[in-house]
Amino acid sequence: MVVGVRLFPCGARLALAMGLALSCSSAIAALRVEVRSGGQPVESAVVTLTPLGRAAAVTPINAVMDQVGSEFKPRVLVVTKGSRVRFPNSDVIRHQVYSFSAAKRFELPLYTGTPPEPVVFDSAGVVTLGCNIHDWMKGYVVVVDTPHYALSGSDGGVQLDAPVGEYLLTAWHERLPTVDAAPKQTITLPMAGPATLELTLAAPPPPRGTDRLRALQDRFRNPPRD
Repeated sequence: MVVGVRLFPCGARLALAMGLALSCSSAIAALRVEVRSGGQPVESAVVTLTPLGRAAAVTPINAVMDQVGSEFKPRVLVVTKGSRVRFPNSDVIRHQVYSFSAAKRFELPLYTGTPPEPVVFDSAGVVTLGCNIHDWMKGYVVVVDTPHYALSGSDGGVQLDAPVGEYLLTAWHERLPTVDAAPKQTITLPMAGPATLELTLAAPPPPRGTDRLRALQDRFRNPPRD
């Protein structure tokens, strides 16, 4: 029996090989990640996939972190590097937002409404926010340098879609003792099953005071203006 072999000119063979390589590298794989602590699901963990050995283009976005009921909303905001974030104050009382984090240091003087200019987050890292007037207020802007990220839901799970290849998988949560304590795994997509990240978390913070106590604090911290 004679087996037929189709021969290609050199240029055609090169084009075919390049086409196959591009097709393989552009294939998208879905990854399910489960974030756990002590076997229990962890909500509001920032899960990222960072390509290894190659650059990943990120697109800055416009985002909003509001202040409602003397709380940051959302408490955890994930943005790509270079993103612009506005910090409106929807409360009737004034707030003074600040951060001393290395990834972004800034301060918005005492205000209500919406400051005219957004804050640009141009370095990757975790930016911890506070309010100089209400010390219980705390929020986080997590700036990532990859297009593959998600925030875990109440079941502790996320799904990430990324091209096949090798990645660093990690998760951050506000109750980790340090940023360096975030678990890391090197994985290759596609994977046959889900990946699991186990976090060692500190105890949750104590609950805020009663609404009546907060209203009294606001009254003294924000005296009526003439």
